[in-house]
Amino acid sequence: MLSSQVAWPLLDSGRLQVLKLLMDKNARETNRRNWDARARVHGQDRLYDSAQLVAGASSLTDVELEGLRRAVGQVAGLDVIHLQCHIGFDSISLARLGGRVTGLDFSPVALAKAAALAGQCGVEVAWVAADVCDPPASLFGRFDLVYATIGVLCWIEDIDAWMSAAHHLLRPGGTLLLVELHPFQFMIDTTDPLVFDFPYSFDGPHRLDSAGSYTDPSADIKATQTVQYAHSVGEVVTAAIEAGLVVRWLAERTNAPRDFRGDLVGPEADGRYRLRLGAEAAPMLYTVVADRPV
Repeated sequence: MLSSQVAWPLLDSGRLQVLKLLMDKNARETNRRNWDARARVHGQDRLYDSAQLVAGASSLTDVELEGLRRAVGQVAGLDVIHLQCHIGFDSISLARLGGRVTGLDFSPVALAKAAALAGQCGVEVAWVAADVCDPPASLFGRFDLVYATIGVLCWIEDIDAWMSAAHHLLRPGGTLLLVELHPFQFMIDTTDPLVFDFPYSFDGPHRLDSAGSYTDPSADIKATQTVQYAHSVGEVVTAAIEAGLVVRWLAERTNAPRDFRGDLVGPEADGRYRLRLGAEAAPMLYTVVADRPV
């Protein structure tokens, strides 16, 4: 057995950096395989209704529409990039509002399905396969709006890199709109009894293995392993500021227009979904609007 005096010097800073890069790459590939598998089964389920989309329905809820009004007013005539666009429902809906839309995702399976859907909808969208934290430099400074929504940041280890990419993609005066699941919602496993099984803020990667999808727990997903990360609202806002963005609006909501978890009871009498702890509703969503200064 090697003593600590012999073993530890082998892990110099250079080797640690290489090890971290390998771990990052492995996590990304694990998640890409999972999202490839999800994309194969998504498209006609409780959240993604392709038939309705092709028929002209919008996938944008009142939460996204309010965020768009706060962020840019009207989408028409703007250059928009939809980060982590998956199978392109919101990309297509934004294009129908008159935006010149680019959808970016790391899953080629998702992008192929998105392109097919856009064709069926008669909508023009440019599709880019790339790591959201390392987008092509050819896209830098080209967009009036960077749009990302819902369930995007839990897949990102380096939130600073994500925000830096958003900053680089925006032209001066452009705006980031982020609509995201509240980190408190991620913490809760069950409400009766109340069990927490995920941290509120970043504490490293969490490797999970669960069957099914958020669209359908019984879906036949071949690649079930994922690597996920926690990011508090404070971490997200601070990352935006440190990336050079000016945060203009932050809103937190205790209700949602859809059951994004897939296991909520409801909707309630007003048509909204809530995650209740006793009589009180826990935070469900938050929205950040931030600008790249001119």
